[in-house]
Amino acid sequence: MSKAIGIDLGTTYSVAAVIEDGRARVIKNAEGENLTPSVIAETAHGHILVGSVAKRQAAANPERTILSIKRHMGTDYRVSLNGQSYSPQEISAFILRKIKSDVENHLGECVEKAVITVPAYFNNAQRQATKEAGIMAGFDVMRIINEPTAASLAYGLDREEIQTILVLDLGGGTFDVSILELGDGIFHVKAVSGNTRLGGDDWDERLVDYIAEKFSNEYEFDIKSDKIGLQCLREACEKAKRELSYKPGTKISLPFMKTHSGEIKNMEAPIDRETFEAITSDLRDKLIGPTWQALSDAELSPGNIDRVILVGGSTRMPVVRHLVEKIFNKKPYIKINPDEVVGIGAAIQAGVMMREINNVVLVDVTPLSLGIETESGLFAKIIHRNSTIPTSAGQIFTNAKDNQTAMDIHVLQGEREMAVDNISLGLFQLTDIPALPRGKAHVEVTFEIDVNGIVKVSAQELYTEQQTGITIDASHLLSDEEVEYAVKEAQAHAEEDVKRREEVEINIQADSMIRAAESELASTPYMHQIEAVILDLKEALAEGESNLIKNRMDTLRSLLE
Repeated sequence: MSKAIGIDLGTTYSVAAVIEDGRARVIKNAEGENLTPSVIAETAHGHILVGSVAKRQAAANPERTILSIKRHMGTDYRVSLNGQSYSPQEISAFILRKIKSDVENHLGECVEKAVITVPAYFNNAQRQATKEAGIMAGFDVMRIINEPTAASLAYGLDREEIQTILVLDLGGGTFDVSILELGDGIFHVKAVSGNTRLGGDDWDERLVDYIAEKFSNEYEFDIKSDKIGLQCLREACEKAKRELSYKPGTKISLPFMKTHSGEIKNMEAPIDRETFEAITSDLRDKLIGPTWQALSDAELSPGNIDRVILVGGSTRMPVVRHLVEKIFNKKPYIKINPDEVVGIGAAIQAGVMMREINNVVLVDVTPLSLGIETESGLFAKIIHRNSTIPTSAGQIFTNAKDNQTAMDIHVLQGEREMAVDNISLGLFQLTDIPALPRGKAHVEVTFEIDVNGIVKVSAQELYTEQQTGITIDASHLLSDEEVEYAVKEAQAHAEEDVKRREEVEINIQADSMIRAAESELASTPYMHQIEAVILDLKEALAEGESNLIKNRMDTLRSLLE
């Protein structure tokens, strides 16, 4: 039997883990790292780069580098690579294929099954898109589970006493709060809340805006109008944000920047933690509302929470930990690496489903209410938010007009009272309704949600038993045929991908050399020469020309020696 793995498909980084000897462990990628950047790029020669190599060349190739695609899952957003248009799930499939290949190479066996995590507040379209991405990557997606739920599995597996846990998950692009009751091998999700458009990327962008303005004033250079310069600044600001989590201050430095006049300048700006927290205070405040909403939905107060668990690399920011201490009057529980805990939990769920782990039951909930539009544009909720899944529920509706023989069923997801204010999931029509006076025809609308949180809706006229329905697959998502085509296309290019192995390996070596060189900058007298060669090597990665990459690696190697 092939292995099943757990995957945390993140906005900025992704993680894979597997159960071995009854315990979950993170699997290193081809570059020897636990975290794989969720980055895709196209070189000048039309080759696709995925992961660390794509991230390293982003500054030299910003127009053909795709970042944070997870923020667009479940939408009709498209990107272009090699002259082709791709959906967010197709781009995510590139990341998942790399993960699958790296895991198989590491384990020495084929991996077909996976549990993939999503933010707790992802709606149906976003969950469906995530599942499609997994299928296109060649996985049998056994389950889609919420990221905070996965984190609780990782933390609570060995606990027997009943306790109430709040999981605060701040990743690169999303924010979730989940409240769970753990005990006797049962993981019961009581409430979820969050914001799918808030994450560490927003802190990065705020710092980018602040430093860009300083550079404009000091150097008379609008770095935002220079695509390469802007990407360099984004990378420097992300690095500075991480450093400010453990240092009171740092310096953002961009060497060899070419201004609009063609002048080369070394640009620098100091930033301290106090200033960083001041310019991002409104982002911090956005964490408070969903936290109190989850507590309210679970009918709990902060004092009822036994442990607060932090998940996601962005929770390393001191301001997040101070906020937790202020609300809950206790320090957060940080036992597992917040970057890896979700992947580990996903692996545990995979282990449960493969019967490698026993005595664990996961009870999850739906994050938003589901229902239909009724007369006058009202939203009738049929399954309410935080209902335990899998579940089903129905409600009987009548005809709004005399002799109405057809009824349009508009399926919605959300919490607003008016249909127009909620998320539209799909539309179908029930026909051949008997021509009866208003209020006399009876139609039962039934919703079913499976363990992945994916929705099926049916409508039946009770007198004639005429029935129709849909599995929610909004128009902006791919059809089964399109998903199948994407899978076949990936299989058709498998041989071509093997031929490119040498190129990929060269890219990996270059990426490793760049990382090693950057770590040595502070201790070498040749700092500026090395920085210049690093930039040349990043440009070579963007070009995708193997011989050029080799030559520039040799140049860098000679300087380091």
